[in-house]
Amino acid sequence: MRLLSRPNTLNLALQGGGAHGAFTWGVLDALLEDGRFNIDGISGTSAGAMNAVVLAQGLMDGGRDQARAALDKFWQAVAASAPPGLDVATSRGADAAPMVKWMMQWTQYFTPAQINPLGIDPLADIVRKQIDFERLRRGSPVKLFIAATQVRTGKLHIFRNSQLSAEALLASACLPTIHRTVEVHGEPYWDGGYAGNPAVFPLFYECHSPDTLLVLLNPLERKQLPDSADGIADRMAEIGFNAAFLREMRMFALLQSQLPKRWMGLSLGILERRMHRARFHLIDGGDTLLDFTPDTKMTASGTLFDRLKALGREHARRWLKANASSVGNKSSVDIAEQFL
Repeated sequence: MRLLSRPNTLNLALQGGGAHGAFTWGVLDALLEDGRFNIDGISGTSAGAMNAVVLAQGLMDGGRDQARAALDKFWQAVAASAPPGLDVATSRGADAAPMVKWMMQWTQYFTPAQINPLGIDPLADIVRKQIDFERLRRGSPVKLFIAATQVRTGKLHIFRNSQLSAEALLASACLPTIHRTVEVHGEPYWDGGYAGNPAVFPLFYECHSPDTLLVLLNPLERKQLPDSADGIADRMAEIGFNAAFLREMRMFALLQSQLPKRWMGLSLGILERRMHRARFHLIDGGDTLLDFTPDTKMTASGTLFDRLKALGREHARRWLKANASSVGNKSSVDIAEQFL
């Protein structure tokens, strides 16, 4: 069967990264403002999942302009839900507020239930207020793939359109040292970043568009080794949250590198045809976000969000100028160079 696609369609793979997901907000805002691409599918983890579902809600409600407004409303609500004193500087080398550092220290000794016995969750309130999950299950204009990690098995679980719920979305962003475990139909879940940050294979297998734009928040490479206890712990966490994604992209790179040797004179199967058509693109915010300490990922601050949004828009505009014409024609990033 011939696989159909339109040259102006694009899949999005949105990485998680806590508050640094506001960078992805900026990327999405610029893409929506530009208007050249329709979105086929979005795979998102944690903050990437939040951005994905809010974007789909906005598109369903009123197209690109409404999607931009929905993202703006969501991130403003998250900032407004934070206690006073969580603002951070907007300059390079921005650090988290002392209250954030203090709270993170307590998570080493107490469970979320002990720290927050009343189960107060402002993010859950925002999600339930702003997202109409019943309508999205029936009529989302894009295919959604929301990653979460099954606690019992450690396996990746993908919530698709028909399975969308507030609990599924919150499960994707459930850091177990900070949030209570989220149950969906009796199954406990933690943050999707442990098993896929983001998961790319659903876009490859289940979407018509062969073009996938990766929007990354974690650096693919750190040039300086950590030299403090906190730095070592932060890098360990970063490697853990990147591992599944790096393995998956390595697989894609290896398969594509073998195609020229195998397809000459041979009839290609479905997998080979899909792989031959697959095109990848990349907006990498990782190096830029190194200017912000890891603690800022836990900071709900309007000042921080605005700064990150501006950086995301800047990266997206540069990508559009240099690579928009590649969509529908060729990859604009060499995944073998990046991931092998």
